[in-house]
Amino acid sequence: MARHARPARSRTRTRIRTSARTGAPPGTRTPADPGTLVTDVVASLVVFLVALPLCIGVAAASGVPVELGIVSGIIGGLVVGFLPGSSLQVSGPAAGLAALVLEAVGAHGLAMLGPIVLATGVLQIVLGVLRMGRFFQAISVSVVGGMLAGIGLPLMLGQTYALVDSAQRGSALKNAAGLQDLLSRTLASQAATQALLLGGATVVLCFVWKKAPAPLSKVPAPLVAVVLGAAVASLPGVRVKKVVFGSLGDAVRLPGAEQLAGLADPAVLGVVVTFTVIASAESLFSAAAVDRMHTGPRTRYNPELLSQGVGNTLAGLAGALPLTAVIARSSANVQAGARTKLSRILHGGWLLGFGLLLPGLLGLVPVCVLAGILVHSGWKLLDPGQFPRMWRKDRGEGVVMAVTTVAIVVANLLEGVLVGLAVAVLLAAVRMSRLTAETTVEGDSALLVMSGNATFLRLPQLTATLESLAGRERVQMDLTGVTHLDLASRAEVEEWAERQRQRGAAVELLLPEAAQGRDSPHRPDAPHRPDAPHRPDAPHGPDTLLRPDGEGRHPYATGAAHAEQVRSGTAPSPRM
Repeated sequence: MARHARPARSRTRTRIRTSARTGAPPGTRTPADPGTLVTDVVASLVVFLVALPLCIGVAAASGVPVELGIVSGIIGGLVVGFLPGSSLQVSGPAAGLAALVLEAVGAHGLAMLGPIVLATGVLQIVLGVLRMGRFFQAISVSVVGGMLAGIGLPLMLGQTYALVDSAQRGSALKNAAGLQDLLSRTLASQAATQALLLGGATVVLCFVWKKAPAPLSKVPAPLVAVVLGAAVASLPGVRVKKVVFGSLGDAVRLPGAEQLAGLADPAVLGVVVTFTVIASAESLFSAAAVDRMHTGPRTRYNPELLSQGVGNTLAGLAGALPLTAVIARSSANVQAGARTKLSRILHGGWLLGFGLLLPGLLGLVPVCVLAGILVHSGWKLLDPGQFPRMWRKDRGEGVVMAVTTVAIVVANLLEGVLVGLAVAVLLAAVRMSRLTAETTVEGDSALLVMSGNATFLRLPQLTATLESLAGRERVQMDLTGVTHLDLASRAEVEEWAERQRQRGAAVELLLPEAAQGRDSPHRPDAPHRPDAPHRPDAPHGPDTLLRPDGEGRHPYATGAAHAEQVRSGTAPSPRM
């Protein structure tokens, strides 16, 4: 027996050369490289200067001692920065969680913050071990945008009160309703007016600083605002509130048994779930954004989620603020030229050294300046321009984004996100169930060609189309172009066909599974007409109708070409 020659296989082998010392591919920098070390040290200082005002600002906005913001920043740098996941992403207390923390502390007390953050970290670790990190990528972009906007708007409304050294009223709606009264009280108070001017100048500075000349624009705007604000607040006659900063050691308090037992409260568990979902989502969304900023190693989502969980577990044990990856610090890290995770680790060390050696300097910072920085952060989260942009791209997604934002502002963050996800899923289901129908009628004969997805969502339109064909003597239904025919739609079609046959109509029904036999001359599913003469030369198939005389003829005078266009999707068809 002759052996057939095997076809030659084309094999492509890719060799990756590695360094004998590090085992890393060429181009991968390591902290041992002198150039990389210098670059990372410089980047760490830049990140530290960005993180310092944000740490104390987020703590002040969260209604907790500002030392806890520094503690969270230290953990985000020294602990999370050392762990695997993302190399250039920087973690710390985030403005996006400030409103949640403020609400949680107001409802359950500062003592419960530690256990809540601790439980959040443990839950994140569990999600990381279960490899659930990738699932956070399966969220609509419009829901993410709406979530960020829903975080930013309440943050801005709340910090408007701090901008004039006043206490906010509570929810976003209450804060919005009280703005007119706030303005009246501010104009009647010299101290509040001074705070408004200083805080307003901070907001303006944060917006325009990037347009400053190159040497100056390299300095982080929040740092410039804090330094200038502290200088102005030190002038005679300026009476604005300043940050009260104590000892880092005194701020760290381990949760006791009584506080840990409070986790059994269903309301507290709801806060834990909210913290977990939002902190995890914000961290992983930030990771995706940071990956687009550089060409280095990509983020590994499950290890990153695990690392965030470890950081939040330690932050909870210290009674500090929850951690997330922060896009402001991360982008500063990338733009400063960071090559490895050393930069984010060192930034945590700088925060620790500053908090231990120079705590008195923080007492010079005006609260209204921190509020101005956070108003700017809230505006960037809100990003009003994203709504018209999304509307122009996709009106359905634009509606999802707007609904998510409104739901968060009216209800709360978790419920708002769930509403947004539900609307996004509904939109996707409706779009996936698009069904196209082409109906052609000639006398008592009718041809129905359908394509797309026939699901229960389209049952009303499907029923109406079928009923429009009722009463015909001959009906041919070609569903071979339908991609998905669910049970409800299949039952409706088959029951309608059976009812028409019972009244004496000739109905030919070609279901999607008949598409494989389209080219076969034998159609076992075609109706048998014993009274019709055999015509071997007559055309058969879904583009023919059976006449009483046995002649196969398409109802179009031009022949079967148009039916094939309908079936292939090249003919204009009304959508259901």
